[in-house]
Amino acid sequence: MTPTHLPGRVAIPSLPEQARNAPAPPAPLDHFNTAGADEVEPFLLTCLRSLRWARRLTAHRPYPTLDALLAASDEAAYDLTATDLAEALAGESLPALPADAYSAARMALSAAQSAYKARFGHTFAICLDGIPPSEFPDHLLAAIRSRLTNDPEEERAVTAEELRRLAKGRLVDRLRGPGL
Repeated sequence: MTPTHLPGRVAIPSLPEQARNAPAPPAPLDHFNTAGADEVEPFLLTCLRSLRWARRLTAHRPYPTLDALLAASDEAAYDLTATDLAEALAGESLPALPADAYSAARMALSAAQSAYKARFGHTFAICLDGIPPSEFPDHLLAAIRSRLTNDPEEERAVTAEELRRLAKGRLVDRLRGPGL
């Protein structure tokens, strides 16, 4: 004998016909692949402020997967010239410190960044993906102090790698989010 009422079960009304047949919104990567260059390039420039990098990724669409796009992003970032890197660095700033960071940490970080900028002529770039925000001040200060010992060519290579990592992380964040 089958009971007519099952506790904990609720009837779900069916969707109207037009809602059942409505196409799903395009996935962010699909939209990225099909949107016009005038929409994609500004989107990419929020990930890395290099016009050359953005144009290269735009020109090589469509990408079959996010991993393919990320591989292309890496390749394009590795090919950036010194001028391209300077352009990208002009759009960078240090990550924001947590609101509860000590004023001494803020002061030490400001002094270290000033020394870095005086030595290398540009903003310090670093990717903090995977670092808890509470550890940002210590990690930033240690990284700046460590990199101040680099010669300019070595620091250019480190900075380029950090910019590549930043671009990749931002692409992932933005394409897994609400889209373009």
